Amino acid sequence: MSLLRAHLSRIRFSSLAAFLCAVAFSLQATAQQLPDPTRFEEDIQKFEAQDRATPPPKNAIVLTGSSSIKFWNEEAPADLAPLTVIPRGFGGSVMNDLLHYLDRVALTYQPRAILIYEGDNDTGRNFIPNDTIMAQLQEMIGRIHAQLPQARIYLLSVKPSVLREESWPVALELNERYKALAESDALVTYIDVATPFLKSDGAVMTDIFVEDNLHLNDKGYDIWAASVREVLMAHEAQYE
Repeated sequence: MSLLRAHLSRIRFSSLAAFLCAVAFSLQATAQQLPDPTRFEEDIQKFEAQDRATPPPKNAIVLTGSSSIKFWNEEAPADLAPLTVIPRGFGGSVMNDLLHYLDRVALTYQPRAILIYEGDNDTGRNFIPNDTIMAQLQEMIGRIHAQLPQARIYLLSVKPSVLREESWPVALELNERYKALAESDALVTYIDVATPFLKSDGAVMTDIFVEDNLHLNDKGYDIWAASVREVLMAHEAQYE
């Protein structure tokens, strides 16, 4: 049994509503209405204007995904130095949004590797079924490798948070599926950014978030960056 699955067995539901929230995921229709990706068009255009002003290097590592990446956009290059990274997080996104904008936020840079953080908003806010998330992820990996056959993909686990405690069991199950996918594909590496945020009893740390109890504060990002850096340096330093 994995460490994360062991933590799941110790999670305390705060109310009946928490249990019902977890059950509800299994009742979601896979054909449900997904958020409209074009709501991020302005954000993507800002990246493109930035690229025109200062063209980013090729053969770098693209960092993309939802707000945990977005709020790391400015600090990530220093946190991951000497690795060459191109931060392209756009907050509030779900896996389908990244799939929609994949060409413009990742493939256009012809990167040697792509780091992805999605699933937090999918499970914790939009209640998108894990089957749907995984299908979108697998489509994304197929598109990446169709254009960049040797590109390495780093798949970050969904992180726990105080705000989304009720949906954490579903996120844990998604993390296990991310991990299994990585184990089946030599070009995909799973990065566990969840376990470092959990206390010994399986509860999430409470001093790593800003006031919304969802997004990371400086302490949280120090832990996050260390977890990501350890894996990327082991695999990517040789290509710098």
